[in-house]
Amino acid sequence: MTTSETKPRILMVEDEEDIAFLIRFLLERQGFEVVHAPDGRRALELLTDIAPVNLALLDIMLPYHDGLEILERLRGLPAWQDVPVVMLTAKAREADVVRALELGADDYVTKPFQPEELLARLRRFMRRR
Repeated sequence: MTTSETKPRILMVEDEEDIAFLIRFLLERQGFEVVHAPDGRRALELLTDIAPVNLALLDIMLPYHDGLEILERLRGLPAWQDVPVVMLTAKAREADVVRALELGADDYVTKPFQPEELLARLRRFMRRR
């Protein structure tokens, strides 16, 4: 990577500190820059405070605003409409998966997750952009 290239940025919305730490470690080791929002309130702020990222990784169960609300707001912002969104959540019911996909999620991964599988799914979206 030359100095003129920028690292692909991922918005990670995750309230569990241990999981956030693990994901950040995995992603940074792969050359990604991680912007972390620890709750739904901060995630909504970031949607207006920062330039669109290359990919968003959203938990569903979050303090203040859940991941589905964040997804819906993100898809309503013209600048963010084409950002791939991967849901990463413990909610594994079919109704939850269907709701997220109908709101515009591009993929859905349930916790506990396999780190290499998650990375492969994220890299797939990065190649398309």
